[in-house]
Amino acid sequence: MRSEVQWRLCWENELQLHEHVELSDFLHKTYGGTGTFSARRFEGGRSWAGARPEFRAIGRDAHGVAAHLGLLRRFIKVGEIDVLVAELGLYGVRRDLEGLGISLSMRSLYPALEQMGVPFAFGTVRHEMRNHIQRLCNAGLGKIVPDVRIRSTLADIHPDLPPTRLEDDLVLVSPIGRSMDEWPSGTFIERNGPEL
Repeated sequence: MRSEVQWRLCWENELQLHEHVELSDFLHKTYGGTGTFSARRFEGGRSWAGARPEFRAIGRDAHGVAAHLGLLRRFIKVGEIDVLVAELGLYGVRRDLEGLGISLSMRSLYPALEQMGVPFAFGTVRHEMRNHIQRLCNAGLGKIVPDVRIRSTLADIHPDLPPTRLEDDLVLVSPIGRSMDEWPSGTFIERNGPEL
């Protein structure tokens, strides 16, 4: 039987050190299954991977952090059009709660997105997560935009790597202040910064 998840919506500067450490542990365990490099980014109490979020939705139950989602307002370029978005990232659900519909309870984040005045929420998702994301889309929480490449900067400078990278991940768009019909067509997105 699953315990009830309660969501806390908070600004980044409201988090205390012990909360960063707790989130770091949660994200390390959550992303550890995708490779040691992914997990390594969350060592030492660091609760962010690339760009630091401005706002977080943290789901807790009787066992601690149950789920997490970060967001950051930014302008991205879709084709030739600048679009204000709330980029969604650092998404995770504790393994014992996967498949139980916890992610659908993230609807509690929508009023905060509306208050932020963003027309769209935007996120990139690994292709392995397509079925999961499709369930969110079927519930009316967004749409997968196919065949889009995304260019991002790396979060850190590495002398042996270029400063940007291209991704072919899935693009999830959620209409917040505008309709999905107003999302610009384009097969290339410039994130102009590191992913969240």
